[in-house]
Amino acid sequence: MRYSALSILINGLRGSHHWAPAWRAPQPKPKYDVVIIGGGGHGLATAYYLAKEFGIINVAVLEKGYIGSGNVGRNTTIIRANYLLPGNNPFYELSMKLWEGLEQDFNFNSMVSQRGVLNLCHTDAQRDAFVRRGNAMRLHGVDAELLDRAAVRHMLPFLDFESARFPIQGGLLHRRGGTVRHDAVAWGYARGADRRGVDIVQQCEVTGIRREGKRIIGVETTRGFIGCGKLALAAAGNSSRVASMADIKLPLESHVLQAFVSEGLKPFIDCVVTFGAGHFYVSQSDKGGLIFGGDLDGYNSYAQRGNLATVEHVAEAGVALIPALSRVRVMRSWGGVMDMSMDGTPIIDRSPIANLYLNAGWCYGGFKATPASGFCYAHLIAKNESHPTAKAFRLDRFARGATVDEKGVGAQPNLH
Repeated sequence: MRYSALSILINGLRGSHHWAPAWRAPQPKPKYDVVIIGGGGHGLATAYYLAKEFGIINVAVLEKGYIGSGNVGRNTTIIRANYLLPGNNPFYELSMKLWEGLEQDFNFNSMVSQRGVLNLCHTDAQRDAFVRRGNAMRLHGVDAELLDRAAVRHMLPFLDFESARFPIQGGLLHRRGGTVRHDAVAWGYARGADRRGVDIVQQCEVTGIRREGKRIIGVETTRGFIGCGKLALAAAGNSSRVASMADIKLPLESHVLQAFVSEGLKPFIDCVVTFGAGHFYVSQSDKGGLIFGGDLDGYNSYAQRGNLATVEHVAEAGVALIPALSRVRVMRSWGGVMDMSMDGTPIIDRSPIANLYLNAGWCYGGFKATPASGFCYAHLIAKNESHPTAKAFRLDRFARGATVDEKGVGAQPNLH
């Protein structure tokens, strides 16, 4: 069923009892041309673009839980393309362009809201760094505006300008950035892939990878053996565990990243704001809740929950930026498992095994990269060569000394 104003009207008159399921619940076939491990945003987007752009429809997406139960439903919904380095900048700009046409592309309301992303600066050195980053963005065709203190105050008068420990000097504004409803992204891609013939198999955990010589022939799952011509990993924080089933060790660590939502408030933050003197970012949802987050918990874990020390740390940064937050109640929190790479940049590449493909190491950038990741990964799987926009994300960059270290903190994943 194609969604439209007419279909909503007709189904409303019928009592909304005749909507077709958004996607099927198929039994897995004995074999597929491509099997994708991971039914999150990247896995679903890859399947969607394989079918739509390359005509490969004999595809299965295997999800150990239900669609949206992983990181795609456990993030702060921010999208942006305000990166500095050549490897990152064009890639995230491609993602932004895909976000801008996504709802029309797969006929699903994912609530793309380009409300702007404002990064605050608090020192002269930080402002100089923002000037450099803004210039790099504009050279790559990405919008960037440098705001002074007065412009920031006019835009966000509730920030602490008077008694702040870290005075606000200005900010870098990326107007095309914003937020997207994370669950709707998963649902939209799942529905779009299903409509093109892709099998989305939920409650199907991969327990082993079967090899014959130098090729993968299929996967062992909780629903039996499934053969494949090509196997694509898109397992986010569990990438290392899945890759180890094929005797591959990836340069990744898994960490927990918490996010929080407050009670509903009247509208007062109409953009995404990041604190330059500490790792804190906040936006306001359509229901009025403030959605915010900060640093990783700082220890390796596969658990989708965090600890109270990080809750306190994030709250301190938030109140330092917006004193009024001290009177706001936090309603709930959740955790996503982040696959942190050694240089803070993802991996989209073929593995040492001929028909095994890797999509991992997304660190903090996974959700915002969803469309471009799926598009470039589908290109790699279909053509056996990297998409030009994703060539910097090859696995061998660590051996070649061509790392893409956006934050400049070296090979220490928890600092990225």
